Amino acid sequence: MFLTTLTDLSRLQFALTAMFHWIFVPLTIGLGFIIAIMETYYVRSGKDFWKRTAKFWMKVFAVNFAIGIATGIILEFQFGTNWSNYAWFVGDIFGAPLAIEGIAAFFLESTFFAIMFFGWDKVSKNTHLTSTWLVAVGSALSAYWILVANAWMQYPAGMEFNPDSARNEMVSFWAVATSPVALNKFFHTILNAFVLGAVVVVGISSWYLKKKREEEFSRKSIKIAAIFGLVSIVLLIYTGDGSAYQVAQKQPMKLAAMEGLYDGQNGTPLVAIGLLNNKKFKALRDNDSLGFELEKPYLFQISVPKALSFLGYRDFNAFVPGINDLIKGGYKYKDSTGNYAVAQSLEEKILSGRIAINALASYNKAKKAGDDEGATASKKQLQDNFKNFGYGYLKESKDIVPNVPLVFYSFRIMVILGGYFLLFFIVTLWLEQKEKIGRCRWYQIIAIISIPLVYICSQAGWIVAEAGRQPWTIQDLLPVQASVSGVSSSAVLTTIILFFILFSVLLAAELSILFKVIHKGPASN
Repeated sequence: MFLTTLTDLSRLQFALTAMFHWIFVPLTIGLGFIIAIMETYYVRSGKDFWKRTAKFWMKVFAVNFAIGIATGIILEFQFGTNWSNYAWFVGDIFGAPLAIEGIAAFFLESTFFAIMFFGWDKVSKNTHLTSTWLVAVGSALSAYWILVANAWMQYPAGMEFNPDSARNEMVSFWAVATSPVALNKFFHTILNAFVLGAVVVVGISSWYLKKKREEEFSRKSIKIAAIFGLVSIVLLIYTGDGSAYQVAQKQPMKLAAMEGLYDGQNGTPLVAIGLLNNKKFKALRDNDSLGFELEKPYLFQISVPKALSFLGYRDFNAFVPGINDLIKGGYKYKDSTGNYAVAQSLEEKILSGRIAINALASYNKAKKAGDDEGATASKKQLQDNFKNFGYGYLKESKDIVPNVPLVFYSFRIMVILGGYFLLFFIVTLWLEQKEKIGRCRWYQIIAIISIPLVYICSQAGWIVAEAGRQPWTIQDLLPVQASVSGVSSSAVLTTIILFFILFSVLLAAELSILFKVIHKGPASN
């Protein structure tokens, strides 16, 4: 169905910008570290070959870096233009890590980028190498603070709600900056960028081998990138396990959507490969209770027994709630203190959320009238129900369920391609060790094809993370429909069209420049 509501259009615009921006960010991060490793070889060995190699990849880095900056600025402006209610509600919490990112990380990266790119014969080798490493570290730090802000939206920690300003206020900077969700999200995302950068280097180098050009440059670039990529993909799989655990603990509805799990059970299997029955999801969306009960969740599935229970709760027999359980409540779970509690139903949470919203209105009214006793009572009621504040904006059960097919298939694309890249790097290093990589035409073609595949894998991961937490802008506290600005739908639609045209032109320009750089090759340095 065509998107017409302000909320849907605003989400589409932000998703378009974010996904386009994410084309450039992981390559900047991953390639930055690979270049730093190559230049370290140059400084230690003194061989001009490594200087020439590093300078070539810096050209690729520079083009990608410039476009990434432009799209990132557009993305941050959208918080004020399209999501002003959200921007107000989060107070200084969301702004603090973004400000640190701009002042401490982005400026570090940008300042030393000039020395890295233009200072080859103007500063000493060690100074230039230090600048290159600072650019790489700066890109990672920049990602860290942005991911801290994103993680807070998915797990709001270190804050208190101030009813006088109707804003969330930070009470512990370290709780925000070092929350378990933020740390795991950072390592998982940064390792994804390392893998992507490594695949791009291997793919471009394989193109040269296919064209019978730059064999030494290509083989040595492939070897460094493949080792870097293999270590990164192994660690990425490990942090993926940590992500699954955090999602199970903090965002059970996202986990249920990832697995297409409608009814929970003890010892829940993990669906390795499956085909969803979309009629079941449609019946849920249409409030067709009879159709929902009659339809099976999967048309086909291959599952690993009890694996989901272990991944989510470190217990093979643990109960994993499904979508139905999260709507109806009544199951037992461990709360933040480690004690067992009974889950509230969605209906109870909506009622509690409306009590909190009404209590906030009563508090403001009492304060304005000078009724201190009434204000105190309303504030207490607000505090008792604030954990469900966002549910007060919801109307029915379908509002709490993300797009299950989108999240389910995106998750499997990400996981399957992750397994593919583990095998890819192992085969790459084996062929290089056997000195066959220059003669394997089939491998060279696969390596080139792997470049778009790694981007698909990376984008699928973000779809899981962001689409899976819907309808929340801030988990449990603010849904998307309460976050949007009071702008017209036609204005948002117009900017979507303009952004799509602009982004398409930018992407075409970047690819054109990159292809020219690659075609000229390192010999042109």
